Amino acid sequence: MEPLQLCIIWYVVFVFSTVFHEFSHAFVAQKFGDHTATHHGLATLNPIPHIQRTPLGMVIVPLLSFIGTNFSWMIGWASVPYDPYWAQRYPKQAALMGLAGPAANLILVIVAGILIHIGISAGLFCAPGQTDYTMVVEATRDGLPKGLAILVSIMFSLNLLLCVFNLIPITPLDGTALAEFVLKGEALYKYRQLMMHPTVRAFGIFAAWLILDFIFGPINLLAINVLYFFRGLSYH
Repeated sequence: MEPLQLCIIWYVVFVFSTVFHEFSHAFVAQKFGDHTATHHGLATLNPIPHIQRTPLGMVIVPLLSFIGTNFSWMIGWASVPYDPYWAQRYPKQAALMGLAGPAANLILVIVAGILIHIGISAGLFCAPGQTDYTMVVEATRDGLPKGLAILVSIMFSLNLLLCVFNLIPITPLDGTALAEFVLKGEALYKYRQLMMHPTVRAFGIFAAWLILDFIFGPINLLAINVLYFFRGLSYH
């Protein structure tokens, strides 16, 4: 497939996945009483308001990352606002709001997996000899099946990446919300203080990327093997 065609598919999946992630934050926050994102018009699956709010993370960085990785993958970001005073008053609800984004990505991973098995059963797809981000499943013929195979492969890979990355418990990622359910008392207080430290906040994303380098490969391999477990296939 030509790089331009591949870029279009990657970008469509990226925008949909990122918008669904942010919409989930806004939706859960609204349900728990914080209407900040709704008032900003961001409790929507319409990508335009999200792109307008974060053009760097939604347009420029994704395209540059695709070119910079030799047309192999794409990454970027978006955000929705929330009321920090609401979050302080209702930390458990705020934590659920934070975890809603990764949960949305996990849902899309599962949907992609279901579509992959439907395509295999319909004779459109088959399991590949080896996998990568754009070939979790392979088409049985060129044309529409090939485009669909690439689409669901990217949907599976990208959303798994977004889910895992955002669950790393380092500020400003959503995974810091896990502490509200895991830690108690003094341990939770110290963790909150650590995540508020300027140095940690400044280098949080960088540290998370370093962690992701170590953990994503094994997690991705596990997810692929779970995907094909009932078909008796195993990848190494």
